[in-house]
Amino acid sequence: MDPERVVYPLMKYVVLGPAMRVAFLPQVSGLRNVPRTGPVILAANHLAFVDSFVLPLIVPRRVHFLGKNEYFTGTGMKGQATATFFRGVGAIAVDRSGGRAAFDALDTCAAVLERGDVFAIHPEGTRSPDGRLYRGRTGVARLAMRTGAPVVPVAIRGTDKVQPRGQVVPKPGRIGVRIGPPMRFAGRDDGMPRGKVARQVTDEIMEAIQSLSGQEYVDDYAPRPAETP
Repeated sequence: MDPERVVYPLMKYVVLGPAMRVAFLPQVSGLRNVPRTGPVILAANHLAFVDSFVLPLIVPRRVHFLGKNEYFTGTGMKGQATATFFRGVGAIAVDRSGGRAAFDALDTCAAVLERGDVFAIHPEGTRSPDGRLYRGRTGVARLAMRTGAPVVPVAIRGTDKVQPRGQVVPKPGRIGVRIGPPMRFAGRDDGMPRGKVARQVTDEIMEAIQSLSGQEYVDDYAPRPAETP
């Protein structure tokens, strides 16, 4: 039996799911906006590392998301256990070195959607350094137009309080998740410059996320951790 198929239900329904409900008392609204079948892109704001686990544990479908390659390349029993855990909860290894790797990551995301599954993405590209919502990167729009998958905007709240930057283990506290109605962009780039349309679509998605989260919007890209003062 594939160990990853065992890890997923174990984590979601036996270990992490119940533990999260006790520790975070999540307030969830709009869950019905997530289509029960077919490809879906969940586009969420990004406040803390734990965000990547919140959606897979709350949404009643298996959710895939990108995880840095280092989570999957460790050696020994610990490395193997870490890789199995991340694959089991829906993470997909990605090389974040840029260049060709970015296109390969887009292909990987598209493959998830093309087989009718759910993919979660944080359009900001990195965690917000100060709780504000930053300009989205256009990968989410390119993915939506390429696959025709609807984009469901999501606002996560409170995770920056339960897991402040630099804190490895989250602490108990209340979090919230608000899910908006699906947005569809299939064919939006027909006969139009793809780059320009991708920017417009991404801005629309970020506006939808901002309306759900109530965050102050910053029309600039969030600095990567190494760039943060």
